[in-house]
Amino acid sequence: CLSWQTILNKREGYRKAFKNFDPKKVAKMGITEQTKLLNDSGIVRNRLKIASTISNAQVFLKVQKEFGSFAKYLWQWVDNQPINERRKTFQEVPAVTPLAIALAKDLKKRGCKFLGPTICYAYLQAVGLVNDHTTDCFRHKELSRLVK
Repeated sequence: CLSWQTILNKREGYRKAFKNFDPKKVAKMGITEQTKLLNDSGIVRNRLKIASTISNAQVFLKVQKEFGSFAKYLWQWVDNQPINERRKTFQEVPAVTPLAIALAKDLKKRGCKFLGPTICYAYLQAVGLVNDHTTDCFRHKELSRLVK
C-alpha cells in the first residue's frame, strides 16, 4: 500500500521524471518516455499510473482552454470565495467532502484517472480553496482574512 509519505519522499524524482510538472511537456510524453519511466526508481513504477499522469495532463490542458485557466475552473466550484471552515481539532477535518466528491466526479467525466475525492480535497486545501486549518493554527487566521 502506498502512503503519502512514500510519495512525498519521491517528490524530486517525480519532478525530474515529469519535466518539472509542466503540463504541456507531460502531455506530449510518448511510449518511449513512458517505458523509460518504468525503470526510474525515483518514482512509483506503475505503467497505468504513469500513463494516467500523461492523460491527466492532457485533460488539464483541455480544462485550461475551456475555462481560460485551471484556476478559473476550480474557483467556480466555490463561487470564487475560499471556504473558511472552523475546525477546532484535527480530528474534525474530513478526508472527503461533498465538494471534493463532485469535483472528482467532474474530472473523471472529463477523462482523469487515478483521481478521487480524497486527492481532490487535499488539493483544494493545498491551493487555498478550502481553509481547513484548525482555529488555533496561525494559518487559519491568515487565510481567514482572504474571505470577504
